[in-house]
Amino acid sequence: LFFVRNHTSTPRDIDVSSWGLHIEGSGVENPTEFTYDDLLGMEKVSVTKAIECAGNGRSFFDLFQGRKVGGTQWKLGAIGVAEWTGVRLRELLERAKVKSTAVDVMPSGLDSEVEDKGHVRRPIPIEKAMDDETLLVYGMNGEDLPQDHGYPARVLVPGWVGVANIKWVGSIEVSESPLYSNWNTNDYVMIGDDYPNRPVLTTQNLKSAFELPWDGQIETGRRQLSGRSWSGEAEIERVEVSMDGGSTWQRAELSDRNIPKAWAQWFVDWDTQPSRYGLQARATDRAGNTQPSSVPFNEKGYLYNAVVEHPITVA
Repeated sequence: LFFVRNHTSTPRDIDVSSWGLHIEGSGVENPTEFTYDDLLGMEKVSVTKAIECAGNGRSFFDLFQGRKVGGTQWKLGAIGVAEWTGVRLRELLERAKVKSTAVDVMPSGLDSEVEDKGHVRRPIPIEKAMDDETLLVYGMNGEDLPQDHGYPARVLVPGWVGVANIKWVGSIEVSESPLYSNWNTNDYVMIGDDYPNRPVLTTQNLKSAFELPWDGQIETGRRQLSGRSWSGEAEIERVEVSMDGGSTWQRAELSDRNIPKAWAQWFVDWDTQPSRYGLQARATDRAGNTQPSSVPFNEKGYLYNAVVEHPITVA
């Protein structure tokens, strides 16, 4: 059930017995190749984290703010949480003797090249690459990575936009100067009147979703609603829910399983009466971020995280 979003198509012919990960570039003293067995022989790390498309919620720019953008018209389904298993990217870089002068680290995928853009690749700063949480993963939910999710290995950069989590990694360039690709210059940058400097997307923002069908129907009577809230920065602090278009709010009960850079489930009781409703959920994380009522427009439709009015009919 984990969502799939690719810039190309899933490669089905990668042979793990001959696959190798090359770490090279001006930022390392000892260019190194790792086999799949090399990875399996290193210290294993498992974490539960989300991966979320930067365009998750894109359709709401049109639905709630009256400005349509191109691209996949996601509501809030372009996020998934899994237990990922792999090795710290830092360990691989250290074995290649990363230099103190290194600036950027750019993993590159083995999927087919995009016309005029090359292989999907995107740099991350050396500080983020060396972070404890940044991994090269080969396992998902206790099994080998499925092909659609990057087999044999993908990068995991918790809290960052999905494109940073490069799939089917075959090489990693480490550089003493800034690195660029289409995916941090033309795409995955904020373009619009409110973004004159075209900032590059990094950290995901705060969102909430009801666990209900969109524009669906439920029966009248007392029931418990549930939903999820998540942030790329911190654990969820609180969630408030409104059944009357934002006139009043009630505090939801958070699940005990509140995982930073994953999500928290929440619950709220509701005595329903027959009518049509626009349910709203508003989260605050422990970094002090709260979902806004609207967000500035950007041409690519990225990072929409305003409070959403979820339509539902009670009958």
